[in-house]
Amino acid sequence: MTKLAILGGESLIDKQLKPYRSIGPLEIKAVEETMRTGVISGFYGDFCNEFWGGPKVNEFENTWASRFDVRHAVTVNSATSALYAAIGAIGISPGDEVIVPPYTMSATVMAPIVYGGIPVFADIESDTFGLDPESVRQAITSKTKAILTVNLFGHTSQLDELMDIAKQNNIYLIEDNAQGPLAEDNGRLAGTIGHIGVFSLNYHKHIHTGEGGICVTDDDNLALRMKLIRNHGENVVEPLEIDDLTNLIGFNFRLTEIQAAIGIEQLKKIDHHVEKREKIAKSLSESLNDLPGIFPPIIRKGCRHVFYVWGAKFDEKIVGVSRDVFSKALEMEGFPHFTGYCKPLYHLPVFQKQVAFGNQGHPFNINKNVNYEKTDCPVCEYMYQKAFIGFEPCAYDINDNDLDLLIAAFRKVYNQKDKLITMSK
Repeated sequence: MTKLAILGGESLIDKQLKPYRSIGPLEIKAVEETMRTGVISGFYGDFCNEFWGGPKVNEFENTWASRFDVRHAVTVNSATSALYAAIGAIGISPGDEVIVPPYTMSATVMAPIVYGGIPVFADIESDTFGLDPESVRQAITSKTKAILTVNLFGHTSQLDELMDIAKQNNIYLIEDNAQGPLAEDNGRLAGTIGHIGVFSLNYHKHIHTGEGGICVTDDDNLALRMKLIRNHGENVVEPLEIDDLTNLIGFNFRLTEIQAAIGIEQLKKIDHHVEKREKIAKSLSESLNDLPGIFPPIIRKGCRHVFYVWGAKFDEKIVGVSRDVFSKALEMEGFPHFTGYCKPLYHLPVFQKQVAFGNQGHPFNINKNVNYEKTDCPVCEYMYQKAFIGFEPCAYDINDNDLDLLIAAFRKVYNQKDKLITMSK
């Protein structure tokens, strides 16, 4: 057996993997045709037909709504903006609490703060990393207005149970489905099960428009409110006879006609792009499933995992070496990966110092009972510190030979772990 690169041997993978590029001739043609119309943005921030966007934006929204079988799709310029629009639409006010996961991109938990809301962290479940319903139940108070869950890495949260909790407490469920287009839970598409679903069209997602996002909902009022938040809604509340003005000081979250034109073409190919990621992940799981202490991603019964990330759990007690040492060896063999995902978000200074806007700590000073120093999410901490190893199928254009090399590199490190154990002592 060849010597591990970390011990002076040669790396099994000696080249950079080719990055995945989903933009092709059809997208380029669509952009050129849109440019020739002279309409680069179809929005106007006052009450008129253009308040709702240009022809490509409207076409994209209608096509997306049809593909995901929802009444409304509202385009915005990023998934971050989509989260802000969604949280604003449900009427979050200063002091309202929103239950959020600590294991996600930071924008998810920043959304309530924009409106003076208070993020309250609940732990994640240990198999597919969505919000743990029992932890959510324990976090609910009389101030709770919503649950904001994340369908992390391309697998759904326990959406049925979370929706039941929301209904029982007369609160909203919002799905951050940035990483899970076409993921399914009991035959239903992720992002369409909660009151609002949020999708990302950032350049490293399954499909993209460079930057962009979409909110979906079956609720007419929520859809209208998100459209008002997207485009300076304060200018149109009178002609639209809007009575509830909460959070309707609008932003500029508008998608351009060029981005919409790209999105229309990308959506036509979403099945191809998602299935390619699934194929890569399936091969990795099947080829590494026999290694004790390495636990490939679980797919809950009735669910579809679309693998924005292939995430394995690592048990150092079984493997006999720490994840960090194992990771260093993988790195030296040329296997691109990351460990831990993100540091639990309640460790961010904005929470530990409880300062968001101004010296008085608004909005945290509204609710004196929130103390992030005492936040206890042991599953999240364990995944971050010791257990999680992730590979990004969305990032690379991998052929069968590349996949064989990735598998061989991982197995090479595992099969020589005794040398790593000796080295780490």
